[in-house]
Amino acid sequence: MAAQPAWQPKEEGLREICTLLEQHISPTSDKSRIWQQLQHYSQFPDFNNYLAFIFARAEGKSVEIRQAAGLLLKNNLRSAFKSLDPTYQQYIKKELLPCLGAADRHIRSTVGTIISVVVQQGRISGWPELLQGLVQCLDSNDPNHMEGAMDALSKICEDIPQELDMDIPGLGERPIDVFLPRFLQFFQSPHASLRKLSLGSINQFIMLMPAALYRSMDKFLQGLFVLAHDSVAEVRKLVCAAFVQLTEVQPSVLEPHLRNITEFMLQANKDSDDEVALEACEFWSTYCEAQVNLELLREFLERIILILLTNMAYADDDESLIEAEEDDSLPDREQDLKPRFHTSRFHGSDEVTDDDDDSFNVWNLRKCSAASLDVISNVYGDDILPALMPLVQAKLSMSGDENWKEREAAVLALGAIAEGCIRGLYPHLSEMVEFLVPLLDDKFPLIRSITCWTLSRFSKFIVQGIGNQKGLEQFTKVLMGLLQRLLDTNKRVQEAACSAFATLEEEAADVLVPHLETILQHLMCAFGRYQRRNLRIVYDAIGTLADAVGEELNRPGYLDILMPPLISKWQQLSNSDKDLFPLLECFTSIAQALGTGFSQFAEPVFQRCMIIIQSQQLAKVDPASAGVQYDKEFIVCSLDLLSGLTEGLGSMIENLVAQSNLRDLLLQCCMDDAPDIRQSAFALLGDLARVCPQYLHPRLSELVTIAAKQLETTQLIESISVANNACWAIGELAVKVRQEISPIVMNVISCIVPILQPAESLHRSLVENGAITLGRLAWVCPEIVSPHMEHFIQQWCIALSMIRDDIEKEDAFRGLCAIVRANPSGALSSLVYVGKSIASWNVIRSQDLHDEVCQVLHGYKQMLRDESWEQFLSALEPSEKEKLAKYQI
Repeated sequence: MAAQPAWQPKEEGLREICTLLEQHISPTSDKSRIWQQLQHYSQFPDFNNYLAFIFARAEGKSVEIRQAAGLLLKNNLRSAFKSLDPTYQQYIKKELLPCLGAADRHIRSTVGTIISVVVQQGRISGWPELLQGLVQCLDSNDPNHMEGAMDALSKICEDIPQELDMDIPGLGERPIDVFLPRFLQFFQSPHASLRKLSLGSINQFIMLMPAALYRSMDKFLQGLFVLAHDSVAEVRKLVCAAFVQLTEVQPSVLEPHLRNITEFMLQANKDSDDEVALEACEFWSTYCEAQVNLELLREFLERIILILLTNMAYADDDESLIEAEEDDSLPDREQDLKPRFHTSRFHGSDEVTDDDDDSFNVWNLRKCSAASLDVISNVYGDDILPALMPLVQAKLSMSGDENWKEREAAVLALGAIAEGCIRGLYPHLSEMVEFLVPLLDDKFPLIRSITCWTLSRFSKFIVQGIGNQKGLEQFTKVLMGLLQRLLDTNKRVQEAACSAFATLEEEAADVLVPHLETILQHLMCAFGRYQRRNLRIVYDAIGTLADAVGEELNRPGYLDILMPPLISKWQQLSNSDKDLFPLLECFTSIAQALGTGFSQFAEPVFQRCMIIIQSQQLAKVDPASAGVQYDKEFIVCSLDLLSGLTEGLGSMIENLVAQSNLRDLLLQCCMDDAPDIRQSAFALLGDLARVCPQYLHPRLSELVTIAAKQLETTQLIESISVANNACWAIGELAVKVRQEISPIVMNVISCIVPILQPAESLHRSLVENGAITLGRLAWVCPEIVSPHMEHFIQQWCIALSMIRDDIEKEDAFRGLCAIVRANPSGALSSLVYVGKSIASWNVIRSQDLHDEVCQVLHGYKQMLRDESWEQFLSALEPSEKEKLAKYQI
């Protein structure tokens, strides 16, 4: 059969696509029209061949047009490579390879990107010619070919390094074995780009640590020591990055060289290039966290601290210096508003910690130096104070406006060591506070803002000291100082004061009660004057206050200050305004704190949440008729506020839900494809089950079936928090509806039992909720559950042993007692585990449960007779036997 003729472009098609690409890169063109035309062309099966031809062969066209063709090709191949005709795949690959040695650097760089995408889609094994081509280029001694191949390899190493550490059929060694010696050789290249690309490529493998790299470690380290003094900053930065990563994953290989590496890092941390200094600075915290050779680093602490403190002063080009000039009369620009993320409600013991909201701030040398000092202080504690404090004191005593950055860095340093050095600092805490409080009025806004932060770092210890008069006065001084700064005219100071105050609130809790009126007046004054960005932090501070003081807030005088401005804002914002999110969160905390006191505000809040959920569910399928764009966060925040209302109002919520279609909306949300909507929906389901189970009754079977579905193991890895809340909600329903849940009990239990199997990846909270829910089902339907108990009792008892004493654990043990009574022989073979779980109680507060546990143990004692009973007791730890003695056995 005759071979298929090679693909050739048609002149007309080539001309049209080149014209379109020319318009595509023109700044004045109509982008949407061009996009539509490109979509039209992409329907042709050989469109990507045209792009490859233009990129690789259109010598007469400008580099910009060829590059545009290449980038478009890359994007197309990312989604469509696997579905291309194999002959077209082959054509594109064949056209790409010669471009590795192109004379123009932009073409070489673009071809590297395309090649990496092709390898991601078709694997290395699907392109044997590529390896051959890359090796030829690397060995060619031609700078363009060497750089082109190295650029492509660096992108493959960055995107899919594991691809190069695999066996390839027909190849005697792994690709990494072929390339690594060549990378190491390029460390000595006179071309800076080759030194940079080769070192960058090896760095991508440090975390994976393939055998080839481990075998070549000595050569790699020798190469790093040579490159440590490279004239090019980017290469020095990569050397620092290599040492940081090696310290993290393979510190033992560095042990013999640690002194030299530390000396190098000290110099690099002072590098004139900020990026090199920043990368070197990461070394100190990595070293401390890896616990490599802490005694060795101790010798260098004095020098490290001096460099860190020097680098903690603001650089002249730091963006914060410009931002710090903004007063609160200037409206926020759209780009100033950081994206915000709402955390769905979570029922369980795993603490969900809020990371500092720094992910959208620029990480720089100043912040890294402060973070490193924090880590060092946590490892070496008070031992660093003799080296640090004289430097801090010297900076603090520098007078004159020109030295404000030095003073600011010293205050930052005090905040950084607040946790690690507190034992040494605590005796001097009152002097430090006396010194810091006046700095809240400093003329320089960044000194005012850093002082807020540093005081917040000591807030835990300031609150601890309020037992005596002096400590109480100190607390009041800090509180009033921060409240005054809430009303600062500088936006940066407002933000810092508000965040610091929220931290103080969390620590102080009910200690704030005598000051509530003053606090509310300041918060609501700030609420009235802040621009949008800082307004979000005020909402947070109000919500934190509500969480901290709880029902103390429920007094007419306080509510008159707090609620009217919030309600006015609530009425101003439309249902599609994202500024509604933090307000919904704030109302959630207030509703929980006020309890039934929120009832006067409840109806409009409830109705609006319902409207928001309905309009968003419509927007998901038909944005035009909903009149808003779909955004799931509106649903999540509204569900969470309904949960807050339910928790706060208790059974009074029934008056609101009775006439609503919440039941059907909730069912829809429990089936939503977005995990965070399901997570909040199941939290609300559990809250409603507690206070008005009869309202859920008509949909009970569907709700429990959907909740059980979340526990199927396929769903777990994808969304553990959803499963956690669903499991908790089933348990809450079970204890309220009791026998009515019986038709689906075994279905639910078959989903819970696998959760109890020991697995590292499962959250402790899910295992605990699983054990409690299983106990609640056993309590309400013992006759259904008890025949199957021997399949799960061992794992169940282990899980029960891990749960802290509380009312939910009591419910679970009522279930254990109920099924043991119904089927005593079912637990015989696992009696030791039953005993251990009972011994996990410190004290059972419920007298009737205590009596039931007594009966269970006495029942087994009679059943087993003396010898077997003694055998059971001897299998327990002495401390466990002691705990069981309370039950008169």
